[in-house]
Amino acid sequence: MFQIGDQIVYPMHGAGTIEAIEEREIQGKVQQYYVIKMASSMQVMIPVNKMSHSSIRSVTKKVDLEKVLGVFHHEEPDHTQTWKQRFTSNMEKVKSGNMLEGAEVVRDLMIRNEEKKLNSSERQMLYNAKKILVSELGIINGITENQASDLLEEKMLGVIAQAN
Repeated sequence: MFQIGDQIVYPMHGAGTIEAIEEREIQGKVQQYYVIKMASSMQVMIPVNKMSHSSIRSVTKKVDLEKVLGVFHHEEPDHTQTWKQRFTSNMEKVKSGNMLEGAEVVRDLMIRNEEKKLNSSERQMLYNAKKILVSELGIINGITENQASDLLEEKMLGVIAQAN
């Protein structure tokens, strides 16, 4: 399915590169594993036979990035949802691994945070969603995570200005 050198996104963890495919014995069972170096320098091993059941995907193509970043200039968060509905919806979007949905979570939580400070659970979700988005932005653009974070902050400034 994936090859060494492929750049992927592991939902809830962020973007990384497949460094190796290794055979390992774990708990008496021998199987092949993808060895993935995450943008955060963490290394993850995922069984090859579990990949088809995961939401791991290839990194978004650079041509689609414009649409993803455009989400910061459109729409408003749904103010009719309860906190629990909003949290569940946002968690599903983050878990999906879809970059566009992750950007929507960041946008909506940033706007909410400007209107009324987020509770600790939503603050943590915003932090994680931004971290995942930044890791993929960095890989797509071939830039450091700091540069990707600056790029995202620049896009979000427009959202905050619109919210106020």
